[in-house]
Amino acid sequence: MFKDQPKGLIPAALSNMGERFGYYIMNAVLVLFLCSKFGLSEETSTIIYSCFYAGIYVLSLVGGLIADKTQNYKGTIIWGLIVMTLGYVVLAVPILATADNTVWLLTLTCAALFLIAFGNGLFKGNLQAIVGQLYDNPRYASKRDSGFQIFYVFINIGGLIAPFVAPMLRSWWLGFNGMSYDASFPEMAHQVLSVTDSMNMENVNNLYTLVSAHAATVGASAISSMQDLQAFCTSYLDVFNTGIHYSFIASVAAMFISLIIFLLTKKGLPTPARKEKVESVQYTPEEKKAMAKEIKQRLTALFAVLGIAIFFWFSFHQNGTSMSLFARDFVDTSSIAPEIWQAVNPFFVIVLTPIIMMLFSSLSRRGKEISTPKKIAYGMGLAGVAYLFMTIYSLVMNYPSGTDFRALITAGEAVVKSGPWVLILYYFFMTVAELFISPLGLSFVSKVAPKHLQGLCQGLWLGATAVGNLLLWIGPLIYNSCPIWVAWAVFLSVCVVSMGVMFAMVGWLEKVTK
Repeated sequence: MFKDQPKGLIPAALSNMGERFGYYIMNAVLVLFLCSKFGLSEETSTIIYSCFYAGIYVLSLVGGLIADKTQNYKGTIIWGLIVMTLGYVVLAVPILATADNTVWLLTLTCAALFLIAFGNGLFKGNLQAIVGQLYDNPRYASKRDSGFQIFYVFINIGGLIAPFVAPMLRSWWLGFNGMSYDASFPEMAHQVLSVTDSMNMENVNNLYTLVSAHAATVGASAISSMQDLQAFCTSYLDVFNTGIHYSFIASVAAMFISLIIFLLTKKGLPTPARKEKVESVQYTPEEKKAMAKEIKQRLTALFAVLGIAIFFWFSFHQNGTSMSLFARDFVDTSSIAPEIWQAVNPFFVIVLTPIIMMLFSSLSRRGKEISTPKKIAYGMGLAGVAYLFMTIYSLVMNYPSGTDFRALITAGEAVVKSGPWVLILYYFFMTVAELFISPLGLSFVSKVAPKHLQGLCQGLWLGATAVGNLLLWIGPLIYNSCPIWVAWAVFLSVCVVSMGVMFAMVGWLEKVTK
């Protein structure tokens, strides 16, 4: 797999892997952290998450423009790593959120997320541009596809390891302070701390009785009054969130490692050069008209696929929002923290990528090659299969909304939680769908984009991803207000309709890309 690849590929991939490792540590816990740290509702937390995730892709366009303008790609990458590091440093400082400081502390947290998104924008696309330059050498031109596959696998190695770090450090810090992990207790603790004089005594006593029982399981002792319970809840939230803050220190360390790797190896990496000015060519009116028609067709095809991409990323990136909430609420996490389930997707990427590559290669050798538009359509269908399974399973289990299910747990009602196999099966189908759509979508963009608009069109692909990420909050909104099968059915419908539209356009898209 590594044979005949340019020497700069592995250093660049390792630098990117370090950055992705730090990023995925934070990404794995972000929504749950915002809920436990500030007592935010899941809807509010996922709006912040959606804006942050969209910002990463929007700011990649800004990072590319800065590098193009300054012609200093390597310097832009270095500054990206530095800016991201500053963002993680801010997140790593453990400050207890109280009623008096919540506003400015949440603002500071959002500012740190902006630094991470902006630094990512300076880093992400420009490093990929440098990797692409490695294959401009005719000696390595035929290895471009396999080189980017290797690069993609290294990204997912970082994503595979990262989700284990935050739960491990959080559990260690809880244990160090004589406490234990309970996914549902932070919300209960915030409920206790938000009790006001307007609540009648009966409700206060009921809350005290319910939460005291749960507090005993996570390390509380000698709770004899509401004041004792409030004091313990404050202490538990402080320790719980401090453990997460410490995991961001691991993100800082990962950024430093990535920076060191890049600084030590950057001399061996190419520097994208300014394109040479070409001699102007005169075209006849007929030639200009034909060229304008072809460009219009290509751009129309591009925007059609970008529309499909928006709905794919809207469905796929629920792994950080509604699927994280499902893992926390509906899956038995007594032995496995909910954040760790985000490692399943990169694991499947690493395992399944060679298999998918061999499948496509085998079909091509037998003269049965599947066109890129058809692969994208199949990918939407596979994403639909994942949500079809979740819809049927949730209906069979008769699961209510996330809010109602958590209320049952808080009230001590007997509930049936899902086994780990549910998430594993879901992520299997979604990962195969990703491998049919994500890298092949980039390939389609490169095929259909007019030669003088390649950079802009690649930016539009990132823009479509950003739009899909801006819609992520819709999933948790439905998840908490309706029986959860409704949320999965919405995503199923989106995938099925997108697949149908894509298949309807296949013939036209294949013609345009010839």
